[in-house]
Amino acid sequence: MDLSVRTGVVAVAVPLLVVTVAACQSSTPSQSADTGVVSVASSDESCEVSAADAASGVVRFAVSNTGSQVTEFYVLGEDGLRVMGEAENIAPGLTRDLVVQLPPGSYQLACKPGMTGDGIRSDFAVNDSGVPMPTSDDDSAVIERATANYAAYVRDQSDQLLKDTKEFAAAYQAGDDDTARALYAPTRMHWERIEPVAESFGDLDPILDAREADLEPGQKWTGWHRIEKDLWPPRSGYQPLTQKQRDKLAEQLVTDTTTLADRTQDLTFTADQLGNGAKELLDEVATGKITGEEEAWSHTDLWDFQANLEGAQVMYAGVRPVVADRNPKLAATLDEEFANIQSALDRHRRGDGFVLYPDLTPKQIRELATSVDALGEPLSALTVTVLQGR
Repeated sequence: MDLSVRTGVVAVAVPLLVVTVAACQSSTPSQSADTGVVSVASSDESCEVSAADAASGVVRFAVSNTGSQVTEFYVLGEDGLRVMGEAENIAPGLTRDLVVQLPPGSYQLACKPGMTGDGIRSDFAVNDSGVPMPTSDDDSAVIERATANYAAYVRDQSDQLLKDTKEFAAAYQAGDDDTARALYAPTRMHWERIEPVAESFGDLDPILDAREADLEPGQKWTGWHRIEKDLWPPRSGYQPLTQKQRDKLAEQLVTDTTTLADRTQDLTFTADQLGNGAKELLDEVATGKITGEEEAWSHTDLWDFQANLEGAQVMYAGVRPVVADRNPKLAATLDEEFANIQSALDRHRRGDGFVLYPDLTPKQIRELATSVDALGEPLSALTVTVLQGR
């Protein structure tokens, strides 16, 4: 199965419609102008799309499940994270329609046979048709769509977190520490992207994500950071965990992550949660990642930084049409500062990841902190703009 990197996500679907299919993955370059419908055939091993592009405005996808597993289909933003639309629970042999309103731009399409993982992805372009996109008269519809899409995003991230956690835990239990160390930061990015939601479960957050420095007297230490210390132990004075202790920690991690994934399946969100959540994620960067406190043993804080930023961007992007209409200056500022902070972070990329936190100089840390502050101030105005208007 061809799996392209990064995350995926979800949205709205409609009834059925039968289709014919062409191409494979990236599909044929032909337009869907004849029928106005983009056909998608989702099998267990492929995601065949009849057109590589469409005109902006209302775009209709007819998704046929030609495989043996229940499947899902997603239209994602260019970043591969933001959900523009999703058709869920398509049983083998059935076809469903997904209707989404897409502005000009670049997108990703993803079939997800078995409804887990990143899915099978391909690029999709939307060309400018001249059709106007929603205006202020449609603000309530925009917000409704944004909250629904965000719920789908959370489900998708938690599902991917669970899948990757199982792989991580298996490697750790098997004593394959090199693999476990390689999986640690990328797997945690799913958690970090939806951190405000994950933390909202007061019983799960401390057993999954507690740091050693934050433990209260008598508190049992489990979860990600307990395993992190065992994989990146201190140079002296550390007693490695026994196989029995490893098994118990790994199994508990999977069990608790399964509970998290189950609980996120039916969550719904409101506009203020999107606005506040974006700010919360940036605050997480400011208080834990920019200081190097979150990943005290692995020093993979910049992976968390990137994930927090991506989660905030997803929340902002959903309500951006409303912000752009009500406060164009704020929207322009947020666009600029999101770009600036990403540019600042990109300067520390190494291969598929980032430099370790101790490799940053004090000057580089200050530069990152400055970019966080520059975004934090306008981001604090997001919620009130969405809720109260001009």
